[in-house]
Amino acid sequence: MHIIIAADSFKGTLSSLEAGNVIKEGALSVFPSSSIEVLPMADGGEGTVEAVLHCTAGEKAVFTVTGPLGEPVQASYGRLSGNRAIMEMAEASGLMLVPEEKRNPLFTSTFGTGEMMAQAMEAGIRTIILGIGGSATCDGGMGAMKALGIRFLDKEGRELPGRGASLGQVEAIDFSRRHPLLAETEVIVLSDVKNPLCGERGAVRAFAPQKGADSAMVEELERGMVHYRNILEKTFRKNADAIPGSGAAGGLGAALALFLHGRMVSGAEEMLRLAGFDKYLQDADLVVTGEGRSDGQSGEGKITGAIANRCRKWNVPCIVLSGSLGKGWEILQQQGAFAVHGAVSPEEQEWAMAHPRAGLYQLAETFFRNWQESGTWAVLSSSPEG
Repeated sequence: MHIIIAADSFKGTLSSLEAGNVIKEGALSVFPSSSIEVLPMADGGEGTVEAVLHCTAGEKAVFTVTGPLGEPVQASYGRLSGNRAIMEMAEASGLMLVPEEKRNPLFTSTFGTGEMMAQAMEAGIRTIILGIGGSATCDGGMGAMKALGIRFLDKEGRELPGRGASLGQVEAIDFSRRHPLLAETEVIVLSDVKNPLCGERGAVRAFAPQKGADSAMVEELERGMVHYRNILEKTFRKNADAIPGSGAAGGLGAALALFLHGRMVSGAEEMLRLAGFDKYLQDADLVVTGEGRSDGQSGEGKITGAIANRCRKWNVPCIVLSGSLGKGWEILQQQGAFAVHGAVSPEEQEWAMAHPRAGLYQLAETFFRNWQESGTWAVLSSSPEG
């Protein structure tokens, strides 16, 4: 019996590789002779670079860039074959880089993300695959574009710093110093966020409170974002709100699409493609996936739902073992998972966050023990492919 364990990270507690190894330990405690392979997974957010490098022959490049508050931070990207690179904007401009007491999207910038892209291009990369989840920013992508040589000017012609507070001050955009290698570089954006740039579901109102904005900051940022959208429309003759995902990462999605002709793709589907997931399914008798919390969003572009869907197409049984289950988790069964379980109830979340390994191991061990007693294991392991 060959089992593939392909879990997402259990955010705030376990990386995808750590979660996969805990599930593996639980399975081996019941079926010690089984063959188990752990494949870390992600969908464009935290852990994407590590997951892709684990499944490919790529190598990591590490360097220093400007963090979201202007301080130096260490970032990295994965260099892949064919002069391609996989990177996460969160490594340079992520919320995890900002202490909770300093979170204020009026002052954070994506400048470091642009520096990361520039560094990759100057090292010979010609296809940048960029995951844009987990941002600390709401600058419309101005910081990243500034790092790539695009200047944002106020009404007096002065260059703006390119952060949230700059949105309402932009009056002109200067492309004369645009990084020359951008003309030779393809940008692929990994994002499953479909939100527009402005409005109730936009970059500010939907996400800025998670990044430290209070109600007054939200109103200031939204006014600035509307002004910025209008400047973009005059510049590109295109309404950024009409671009699905333009509001992702505080508006970085809009900048990547308009300034760099970035192509938005499903982070989960691209991850499965980059990892060569289908080749692993060819010899699999069972796939186990999971995440910190499975709910209705899990089936809307997240890696857990994408794996269940892919397993259904290959006729490989798929089970989901997650930290907890929220409203709408049943969508995973509709997409192909034949069993979905949570380690704890919503009331036990605090304990689970403090003891993630113990809770996940117990869930895995209990599931496989029950599975063995039900006879399901015997049926699969006696199949011609087993």
